[in-house]
Amino acid sequence: MNSRLYNSPAGRVFDIFNYVMLGILGILTVLPFLYIIGNSFATEAEITERSFFLIPKVFSFSAYEYIFSSSTIFRSIGVSIFVTVAGTLVNLFFTLTMAYPLSRSDFWGRNVMMNMVIFSMLFGGGMIPTYLVIRGLGLLDSYWALMLPGAISAFNLIVVKNFFQQMPPGLEEAARIDGCSDLGVLWRIVLPLSKPVIATFALFYAVGHWNNFFSALLYISDSDKWPLQVMLRQIVLLSQASVGDMANMDPNFVQPPEQSIKMAVIVVGTIPILLVYPFLQKHFAKGVMLGSIKG
Repeated sequence: MNSRLYNSPAGRVFDIFNYVMLGILGILTVLPFLYIIGNSFATEAEITERSFFLIPKVFSFSAYEYIFSSSTIFRSIGVSIFVTVAGTLVNLFFTLTMAYPLSRSDFWGRNVMMNMVIFSMLFGGGMIPTYLVIRGLGLLDSYWALMLPGAISAFNLIVVKNFFQQMPPGLEEAARIDGCSDLGVLWRIVLPLSKPVIATFALFYAVGHWNNFFSALLYISDSDKWPLQVMLRQIVLLSQASVGDMANMDPNFVQPPEQSIKMAVIVVGTIPILLVYPFLQKHFAKGVMLGSIKG
């Protein structure tokens, strides 16, 4: 009956409608990013004359040359990569090690701890108390200030806990019969079967660290420790004055447009983390646990 419905004229019309709508949504999703890339390579005259375009008539790399003219941008990229990788590992360690015991019904004090987790989702200390805590712990101007305050996301913790609870209990029972301890069950049984949820939240945590801007602005005053997002902000703020000074020093200097610099900054800040998606996408597929236990 289902095959007849799919092969009917109404089913084919429905499929065509779905393809058309999904194609339109896909174009609307990609279009803004293509617009940003096109503007980042455009000249000031073209940006002024043309209100909207995807491909510039004359390609100019002046905005990217201005951004990468200093070695500090490469240092900030290295800082962002370090904070993203280290911070994501810290997030996963605390999230997984806390979610696993909370997923077990025989864990003493489980309900009290879950209520504390939920309470933290509804109420927070605020910016000033958090800053005072960071200063009191001596974490100012330290990379730990960018990683430890958000080491565990309450929402992510609850989702991972629910994922662990859905695992067949027979897996843990079989592992314990073979002599596995609690850590052995977590390391050898639970984590290998949790690659989809680990990859998903690793990506969420990594994107959060990569785009983290406000925390670095509050806690990091040493410019040598600025991540990429803060450095790109400084480039945008100083572009007008710096370009004006260069124009006074060199009459032949071609001034990159301010709008083009902003667009190039968005591209530089987005492309690196965007390249991570293809490597984690394969782990999003469902059905990893199919066939892992019988009966």
